Amino acid sequence: METPSLSHFSSKDYNNFYEPAEDSFLLLDALEQELEIIKILKPSVCVEIGSGSGIVITALAKAVGKSCSYTAVDVNLAACEATQSTSESNGVNVEVVSMDLLSAFCWKNKVDILIFNPPYVVTPSEEVYEKGMFGELSKAWSGGKRGREVMDRIFPEISDILTEDGIFYMIAISDNCPEDIEHIMNNLGFVMEIVQERSIRGEHLLVLKFTRK
Repeated sequence: METPSLSHFSSKDYNNFYEPAEDSFLLLDALEQELEIIKILKPSVCVEIGSGSGIVITALAKAVGKSCSYTAVDVNLAACEATQSTSESNGVNVEVVSMDLLSAFCWKNKVDILIFNPPYVVTPSEEVYEKGMFGELSKAWSGGKRGREVMDRIFPEISDILTEDGIFYMIAISDNCPEDIEHIMNNLGFVMEIVQERSIRGEHLLVLKFTRK
């Protein structure tokens, strides 16, 4: 799967939105590994929550093609503008919306592929809800208690978002207690699989895959 060009950004641009890092590239590796499964599904709607620079949703759009619609969501307006710029610079069409998770959309069982690189770093809870010293950028990593305060909000919605054969891919770290996440999602009717993992600078990164039982 081709990694999109980000040459349209300067180093200063990354002061305003999340710069692709190890978690971004691990997610790209996981989607490349899963690409044949995704293509067999013949998705009509792919959505990324927390798109940042737009590198992931753009890569997926380039790989899957024009038969599918692509939507990116980010609470940070600068990230939305960056995602739009990345998609346009790489010749794909991605609809970009600024909002908190999927709060303003009614995706009633319409999404075939859902991708989420959430704020997963364990931080004080107030950092999740306040701008902090880095402004909106801090929301890209501040996960609160267990790093779970943002991702826990989306879990109950997954069943109403995904199509019957839909797939949900999410980044997590070992501090997020993936066994507990698996238990929560199992009770909601989903099976969890770890499709990629990597240890980097004291963090054990995971790409989790959820499908219906």
